[in-house]
Amino acid sequence: QVQLVESGGGLVQPGGSLRLSCAASGIIFSLNGMGWYRQAPGKQRELVARITSGGITNYADSVGGRFTISRDNAKSTVYLQMNSLEPEDTAVYYCNYRRGTGRNQVDYWGQGTQVTVSS
Repeated sequence: QVQLVESGGGLVQPGGSLRLSCAASGIIFSLNGMGWYRQAPGKQRELVARITSGGITNYADSVGGRFTISRDNAKSTVYLQMNSLEPEDTAVYYCNYRRGTGRNQVDYWGQGTQVTVSS
């Protein structure tokens, strides 16, 4: 079955950096796009970044220029490098694998990793 395991969250001061990792299993990783989402308290889950199987990336406007999504197909792992972190980036970050499209779309999520940006 599909498993997504995130790691790398923690407490960081404003302006600091963190790198999140998501190890995937149960899928042909190299053939699939992956994504990172986040959910802050009292808010809906939102897209942070996505990367296609070919390495094309897109980002939420709020993180563009500060965050970088990348992938290592040999390790079946997707990364999120987060720089210049702001208190508004505080959230639980989730790795996402999406299978299918439209009515056949199924989203798989990791357990989430907490990122807290505070002085």
